[in-house]
Amino acid sequence: MRDDAPPATSKQREDKERASTVLAESRGDTLIGRSVTINRPAEEVYAFFRDFSNLPRFMENVERIDLLDERRSHWVVKAPAHGTVEWDALVTEDQPGALIAWQSQPGAEVPNGGRIEFRDAGQRGTVVTATIVYDPPGGAIGKLIAKMFQREPGIQARRDLRRLKQYLETGEVATPAMNPKQFEEMGL
Repeated sequence: MRDDAPPATSKQREDKERASTVLAESRGDTLIGRSVTINRPAEEVYAFFRDFSNLPRFMENVERIDLLDERRSHWVVKAPAHGTVEWDALVTEDQPGALIAWQSQPGAEVPNGGRIEFRDAGQRGTVVTATIVYDPPGGAIGKLIAKMFQREPGIQARRDLRRLKQYLETGEVATPAMNPKQFEEMGL
């Protein structure tokens, strides 16, 4: 039986080396990996994710993604103590229904790269694995601040994947906040 956990999270050195090799072209010194199983077919999950305009629906810190062409996009993301950070990304590999890999372009405020893999899990749906390498703004101190404010990419990746699962399985992302209709109903 194959382990669903991403290689970057493994305690085994050879698994971590394999994850780093996969991202050899990526810029960054921090490697994270997260997985979630979504009760939808791999092709459907891939198609939703590949339309980058969908990502702000479930990625909490993504303010917007401007599509520049079929392979290039401009990202604007909230960052603690920085307001927002921006970068251009290039899709470096695209296997419909299976994989999307990207690399930030030179001049990125947060150099990063990674891959999202979509693996059929039979009746369980699709295992989505995100493996990301990045350089945090502000180095080690910036990483610590991001962690304190729950904005560190490892924490965000786990939350974002959970929200992706909610959105694709139920059509909405559960939130403890009241929506505008609820405020209206309460007369607020």
